Amino acid sequence: MFSTVLSALPAVDPSPSPSATSTDPTTPTLQDAQESATNAASWVQQNWSTWLAIGLRVLLILVIAAVLRVAVRRAITKLIDRMNRTAQAVDGTALGGLLVNVERRRQRSQAIGSVLRSVASFLIMGTAALMVLATFEINLAPLLASAGVAGVAIGFGARNLVTDFLSGVFMILEDQYGVGDQIDAGVASGEVIEVGLRVTKLRGDNGEIWYVRNGEVKRIGNLSQGWATAGVDVTVKSSEDLDRVKSTLDQVAEDMSKAEPWNELLWGPIEVLGLDSVLIDSMVVRVSAKTMPGKSVGVERELRWRVKRAFDAADIRLVGGLPAQPEDEIPDPTATVAAPSVYANSASPQAEAATPITPQRPVTR
Repeated sequence: MFSTVLSALPAVDPSPSPSATSTDPTTPTLQDAQESATNAASWVQQNWSTWLAIGLRVLLILVIAAVLRVAVRRAITKLIDRMNRTAQAVDGTALGGLLVNVERRRQRSQAIGSVLRSVASFLIMGTAALMVLATFEINLAPLLASAGVAGVAIGFGARNLVTDFLSGVFMILEDQYGVGDQIDAGVASGEVIEVGLRVTKLRGDNGEIWYVRNGEVKRIGNLSQGWATAGVDVTVKSSEDLDRVKSTLDQVAEDMSKAEPWNELLWGPIEVLGLDSVLIDSMVVRVSAKTMPGKSVGVERELRWRVKRAFDAADIRLVGGLPAQPEDEIPDPTATVAAPSVYANSASPQAEAATPITPQRPVTR
């Protein structure tokens, strides 16, 4: 029975000794290396066409973007050069002198060209970058959202800079002013010597240089656009013959309109407008002319010079301003004060003599 129980128990193997367990690393065999090489070659064979297509697509996108960028920038440059050549061809005539200034057009065209080239490059290269990312199947939604948030943050932090830049772009595109113009920008006034996308440089009347941010300009008064008016008031004595005065002024206006260089500075003929006002001992005749912008002061000075010489030759006397007004006499404070009188004292003999005698009533008994 005991033997039966022993035979029923499972046989227990002796525990393995430490020396029996193998701790050596597995050494790759030649067969394993052949299998790895075969798998790599199979993977490359299966995916090389995909990677080649992606690489060719990226290369094609970059090449097209670069060629398009160069072509657009060259087209913009040619357009700007054509604008400059047109300005130089028109310059030299009376109309060209009024409407075109070479330096003004040059700086304006350069600024416009710079803006257009920058915008075109940004759009072309930005579109190419998005297409490359889409080729690699990268989700663009998080990138665009992050770029939008970053753009809002940068725009809020640099809002003054953005305002200056946008204001400068619209000022240049609308041709509100240019180099050589005399403007009043509110915060400063003077001659424009440089127009930038962010800052406009002015030279004041005393030679100082003003740097005006384009975003700070709320209004602009341009004294150099269109035409200017030169007006001269000729004051003569009221006893002068008006017909002779007018004929002399007409002759002066005709001679000056034909003389150089004044004929190039005049936008129209010099006109004798007629009698402007009549004073006690003088009268004013108004002479006016439209001139090129910024030339009215010089035309006025030359016109006064010619009028003075013509009137001296015609023996017409000029009056130097308004007649002097008579000064009001200061009232004498003692004029209304009467002299002292003896009648003012009731006790004086004269006052008693002048006092009427009161009649006496009879006494009744």
